[in-house]
Amino acid sequence: MVETAPSTQLVRRVNASAMLKAMRGAGVLTGTDLMAATGLSRATVISICDELVRLGWLQELENQRGAGDYVKGRPARRFVFDDRAASVLGIDIGANKITAIVADMAGTPLSQVTMPFRHAYSVAADERADVLDRIAAEALDEAGASADSVLAVSVGVAAPVSRDGEVLTAQEFWKSFDVRGIVAERHGWHVLLENDANLAALAERWRGTAQGVDNLVVMLASDRLGSGVLESGRLLHGQLGGFGELGYLDNLDGVGDTSGIAHYAVLWAREALDKGAKSSMRERCGGDPGALTAEMVFSAAAAGDAAAAAVLDRVAHRMARIIGSLSTLVNPELVVIAGAVAESARALIPAISKELPDYTHTPPRLEASTLGDGIVSIGAIRHALDYVEEHALDLGPSSLPRHSSTS
Repeated sequence: MVETAPSTQLVRRVNASAMLKAMRGAGVLTGTDLMAATGLSRATVISICDELVRLGWLQELENQRGAGDYVKGRPARRFVFDDRAASVLGIDIGANKITAIVADMAGTPLSQVTMPFRHAYSVAADERADVLDRIAAEALDEAGASADSVLAVSVGVAAPVSRDGEVLTAQEFWKSFDVRGIVAERHGWHVLLENDANLAALAERWRGTAQGVDNLVVMLASDRLGSGVLESGRLLHGQLGGFGELGYLDNLDGVGDTSGIAHYAVLWAREALDKGAKSSMRERCGGDPGALTAEMVFSAAAAGDAAAAAVLDRVAHRMARIIGSLSTLVNPELVVIAGAVAESARALIPAISKELPDYTHTPPRLEASTLGDGIVSIGAIRHALDYVEEHALDLGPSSLPRHSSTS
């Protein structure tokens, strides 16, 4: 006979996850408070609280009568979530640097460290692993947390990743670098792998301008373009992890590749200077167009430089085509432009928004991310916390080698 009802253990896991979500950052709660927050019965709430206390997630406080506050009837049991019981680590492995964030169980960042590779785009696996080791150690030290306090590590990579956490595209940057295996072997941590744009989408909905938005696209748009897509609040992966990949832009008229805003701002500005354009961009780069940066182009345009403004008009037109095509496919409520160029790219939003109706019948609202360079690592923290909450009955802080190892 096929069992159709969910198992008792599965229901218990779901209920435990709901309890942790309700208690994280909420302060002291009673059983009655938790019943109201989760919709669970008193018996279920108290049973799971007892288990979460045993596992080290919750602390039970002295009842009010024992503390000197008189209450009639049976004193209420009071619980508080122990947000420093353990930690999680979020890591963004880029082409030329690694960024790591350590956070407590409430998701509060305790440290953020960025460390470059010596040779961008041609880094041997051993060097990447060594840099990862150093940055993890430094981030944990700055956070006042030990390696033994880490319950989960989430790593963002610039490649499609399957639901099982496997990199599916054999890109040159990832050849020979089994990041999950290396980190797990060197540290014994549980390692999750996810596409960087997907993590950016999780970060934006959690801590950014997209809070409360269920249908969302977040575009990493600096040197290259990548997108993470949420539909009805659910991160979409597709059959093999390729949902949101933008390779089709190679064949989109007026676009031609997946290079991002910073790439084309610099490329087209250098072309303008090479053609003899009179522009303050020349002074900003010291007379060497090869030293020009996207920030210089945006700042020149903001100061009224006509040549720089013309470059950004071209960039905005190209982005309108890209966002229009993606919006026709996905139909999001909101598209957020994210990555290192996000703050500067805010200036492009009016022009992009004006052109969007030319390329899609369902133009979304546009915003620029405020989460900065750390957006992927922030999303990795959210990803790790989601995993920990889902497996709360297996990953209690009391299971760590040295419980309460955080300071």
